[in-house]
Amino acid sequence: MENHDGIWDKRYVSELEERRNLAKQGGGTKRISDQHKKGKLTAWERIDYLFDKGSFQEVGAFVESRFMDFGMSEKKLPGDGVITGFGTINGESVYAAIEDFTVMGGTYGEYHSKKIVRVMDMAFQSKTPFITINDSGGARIEEGIAGLDAYGDMFLRHTRASGIIPQIAVVMGPCAGGACYGPALCDFVFMVDNISQMFLTGPQVVKSAIGEEITTEALGGAKVHSSLSGVAHFVYDDEYSCLDGVKLLLNYLPKNYKEKPKTVTGKIIDKSDELERIVSDNQKKPYDVHGVIESFIDDGSFFEINKEFGKSIVIGFARLDSKVIGIIASNPIHMGGALDVDASEKTARFVRCCDCYGIPLLTMIDVPGFMPGSKMEHSGIIRRGAKLLYAYCEASVPKVSLILRKAYGGAYIAMNSKGMGADIVYAWPIAQIAVMGAESAVDIVFKHELENSKDKEKTRDERIKEYNENMMSPYIAAKMGFIDEVITPGETRKKIVLAFESLCSKERSDLSFVHGNVPF
Repeated sequence: MENHDGIWDKRYVSELEERRNLAKQGGGTKRISDQHKKGKLTAWERIDYLFDKGSFQEVGAFVESRFMDFGMSEKKLPGDGVITGFGTINGESVYAAIEDFTVMGGTYGEYHSKKIVRVMDMAFQSKTPFITINDSGGARIEEGIAGLDAYGDMFLRHTRASGIIPQIAVVMGPCAGGACYGPALCDFVFMVDNISQMFLTGPQVVKSAIGEEITTEALGGAKVHSSLSGVAHFVYDDEYSCLDGVKLLLNYLPKNYKEKPKTVTGKIIDKSDELERIVSDNQKKPYDVHGVIESFIDDGSFFEINKEFGKSIVIGFARLDSKVIGIIASNPIHMGGALDVDASEKTARFVRCCDCYGIPLLTMIDVPGFMPGSKMEHSGIIRRGAKLLYAYCEASVPKVSLILRKAYGGAYIAMNSKGMGADIVYAWPIAQIAVMGAESAVDIVFKHELENSKDKEKTRDERIKEYNENMMSPYIAAKMGFIDEVITPGETRKKIVLAFESLCSKERSDLSFVHGNVPF
């Protein structure tokens, strides 16, 4: 192929183009067609939709498995079942590993995993977000321990990068066995309804091991992981809307732990004057806290996380005067806003995630306590509730709290109270701060008096009124310094904005500035 005229022989370029085309074809026309019949995009179609047009640059396109036994010499293809590289999303750099199910079912082999590990190292070294798109049948049996051992290499890197760079997992097909722990170690997990599945052991293994018969969807489908296990933070109806969700999430996250999320100018609204109609002064009347959130944040900016899990607490990102904040809000429409094990753990993880990436926290409190009962105690409400306390105490980002109505007992303390390190605490005039509600308190404190009273109901009503006036008022807490200011609902947005502005240069604690986002 040598040419002495100083001009390259055309065969060099044509051979390269042939090799590139072969690698881009994945498993071939039939397998691509099979992928489409399942309602799934191919790996390259996902890349083309997710990344800014023409920005994705592949790394390791020609890598192949070195194994030849068990028919591998006929099965292996360039790329080894995963596309790795870098590009831009929303104009910002991102590294990614996208599994190709059309090539050996996207299974993890030795070099498949080495490609992922390398691009993870590149992301970590450049302090740039990493996205993994999972669509794999698990470890490649033909390669034995060589393929299986590679899981450890990936898990090590996920853990080292935790809290340093945002890591996002997008499950778009099967994710089975040890592979499940890759997404679980990421900051956020996306799934697609009726397409994504995650489980350590599939239905066949479950049946042979314990005799339980269950479908793939019922075992580890998107709905299961969004509402029961809490593994999935986001679920979408199709792959396009799922990838749109990934793009949206990246707009709220910084490039790494040292940088701030970018400012995005939106429509600034203030509907705080509507709050008195949304939140009744009747402590027993439920309301949906989403209406409260939407009344003062930048228009349409709330991006909820773990929507179907631990529903007595609402968490998510929003913008306030174009700047990103994290919101944690009691939602009395579910269990009266009580904290259970699921709500405690999801909130703890979110608080920790915001602290990792320097995102200020707003906590909105209307909580009657931790959920009582043997089920909660046996499920570890003490241990799992402690995660929430730990996360708030550890967090050194600006922390502002607003007590809307109830703030009772240990749950009040746990929800970013002054003693837990809240920088500024506001309360509405209807707020009640106490060990417990007046009715319960009176039944305990005045038990003997009520038993001996000739008019029990009248005596009880008098004691409840007395307890409310002397113990529950926000002005009592304000006198003791537990609340910084009692504000009207109409002042809500103004006060919160000013609070965060005053805290924008808050010095972070050396002890907690850098920590991982451990999966609670």
